[in-house]
Amino acid sequence: MASLLAFPITQIALGADPVPTDKQIDHLGITNPEMLSAASKRALLWPDIGNEWFFENQVYDLKGDLAYEEGVVRRDPSALIKHDGKYYVWYSRSTGPTQGFAGDIEKDKVFPWDRCDIWYATSTDGVTWKEEGLAVPRGEPGAYDDRSVFTVEIMQWEGKYYLCYQTVKSPYTVRVKNQIGLAWADSPDGPWTKSKEPILSPADNGIWKGDDQNNRFSVVKKGDFDSHKVHDPCILPYKGKFYLYYKGEQMGEQITFGGRQIRHGVAIADKPEGPYVKSPYNPISNSGHEVCVWKYDGGIASLITTDGPEKNTVQWSPDGINFEIKAVIKGAPHAIGINRDLDNEKEPTEALRWGLTHEYKTSDYQYIRGFRTNRVLHHVAKGEGGKDVKGNDSARGKEAK
Repeated sequence: MASLLAFPITQIALGADPVPTDKQIDHLGITNPEMLSAASKRALLWPDIGNEWFFENQVYDLKGDLAYEEGVVRRDPSALIKHDGKYYVWYSRSTGPTQGFAGDIEKDKVFPWDRCDIWYATSTDGVTWKEEGLAVPRGEPGAYDDRSVFTVEIMQWEGKYYLCYQTVKSPYTVRVKNQIGLAWADSPDGPWTKSKEPILSPADNGIWKGDDQNNRFSVVKKGDFDSHKVHDPCILPYKGKFYLYYKGEQMGEQITFGGRQIRHGVAIADKPEGPYVKSPYNPISNSGHEVCVWKYDGGIASLITTDGPEKNTVQWSPDGINFEIKAVIKGAPHAIGINRDLDNEKEPTEALRWGLTHEYKTSDYQYIRGFRTNRVLHHVAKGEGGKDVKGNDSARGKEAK
């Protein structure tokens, strides 16, 4: 790929004056190439790419059992897969309001994702859904997943189906450490066999300060980026192995660049069940929230949202570890569940053309909705050149196919 880079990065680091080309001066609108601001110096390092990775989105209501239901939480939809003419989705489901950490944590519900089980639904058109029932329940008392199982993702591999998800063990205190579990089945309708132990746990190298279980900011040592929680798992078969992407939360989490310290990591295994070994290059992002990754052009693409200095970007890595920013977007649906049935190689963001998301109706209750996206390659005035005001590409996402 061509680059706008006209001088070594080390020159900028050492304070040397770069010498941009005439093309760079014209493209970036530089007034005086001998008087470069820090912003201009950064811009000179931008890769020479177009808008192929840029998109906008719209969200719409679903019909049937996934329409909003008072008193019920349905959130964090998995990716969609298609089997025997039907789309399948899995999601976190719970009932009742939340009390936070001020209530009786042994009896009350702390968060909407507390006291969840994993349910699933099917649809023939992606719009009207039938809730099929429970897929993976919480564990028995004393198990690592006895409090909640939630934020699920699906993977198909060699005729089997794998669900990875977050787990919490009681009691649900502020300092509780989330882990990742796995279940597998020969059919998307189950029955599901759960892993007896978590397949991924937080790093064990942070040190809490004091014994207050409701203070997660007081630490002696913060530890690795995932010393507190491992969240939002997604397993992709890649390069003959299995890449488990996940969100890490750090003990003593702070605010940086106006956002939470949320970063992503990856753990790699030789088979779906593990064991998974965390990459020594972790964290592989310095921003993000819910994990949304897909294979494209021999590498891995990632949608980075919500938190950190690189939030609201689409990134791509040639090796699944080293990611580069490809586009800065206006925003994206929450907890996006992409459509694995689409041809991901058609366009960089084809995997995002339509799928599922969740929205907050209130702080207690969320529900699952649909989303669609369209590429925006350039902008024009209304009616100019026969295009609309944003110059949208004609390949628009549909509510269903």
